[in-house]
Amino acid sequence: MSQTILKYTIEDLESLRSKVPLVHNITNYVVMNNTANALLAIGASPIMAHAIEEVEEMVTICSATVINIGTLSEPWIQSMEKAAKKAVSLGKPLVLDPVGAGASNIRNAAIRRILDAGNPSIVRGNASEILSTLSSSGKTKGVDATDSSESAVETGKSLSKVTGGVVVISGATDYILKGTDSAQISNGDVLMTKVTGLGCTASALCGAFAAVQKDQFRAATSAMAVMGIAGELAKSKTSSPGSFQVAFLDALYELNADTIKQRLNAK
Repeated sequence: MSQTILKYTIEDLESLRSKVPLVHNITNYVVMNNTANALLAIGASPIMAHAIEEVEEMVTICSATVINIGTLSEPWIQSMEKAAKKAVSLGKPLVLDPVGAGASNIRNAAIRRILDAGNPSIVRGNASEILSTLSSSGKTKGVDATDSSESAVETGKSLSKVTGGVVVISGATDYILKGTDSAQISNGDVLMTKVTGLGCTASALCGAFAAVQKDQFRAATSAMAVMGIAGELAKSKTSSPGSFQVAFLDALYELNADTIKQRLNAK
């Protein structure tokens, strides 16, 4: 286990809970409730706002912005472009979750438009989404990955060079990449794939940690460590997806330094 990642994760979680960052989310209809509750459980404060008339104001008052393309329409894409441009102009953390990248032309075009508006601090997706964000090589089944996280590592490194930011590839092992830096988190449980929106939750947590930790690589690594450990704790309480959702929120809320020390599997 990496003692450095252990130390940073504990420190960053304590910082998040003491600062209670306001995190702006432009996210999809499916996960708004889940995402907001997860942010509250970990200690952040969520705002879910996508109206183009107010996104610049929301970006301005919040400590980080998370853009999730799960349910798209042209007005939403315009809001995302505007939010991305504003976040970058203010030097605030910007997280992009390219949900379902490669599944349709509108998704691929939306990703290009958002990247043109402003390079994100962190891009987080499953392997298929990361592969499709940079090229058309990803194979997606709707929003589900059909590629292993390992298969997207080289593409993730290339995407990091393009954006200048962090790339997170979620999977059985989570890969966090930026330049020559890399980390692997091997926590979590397969039951997490049976609950909708936990990938979106991971992106929101990246935003929360990025809001309090200027080192965005470190922030993303801490977020994925917390995400995986909470998944394991939830699985220890239940084997069914319905009750898992509640147990996962409880695990985020109850997570402490001792549990992180006992469970973190990182290198």
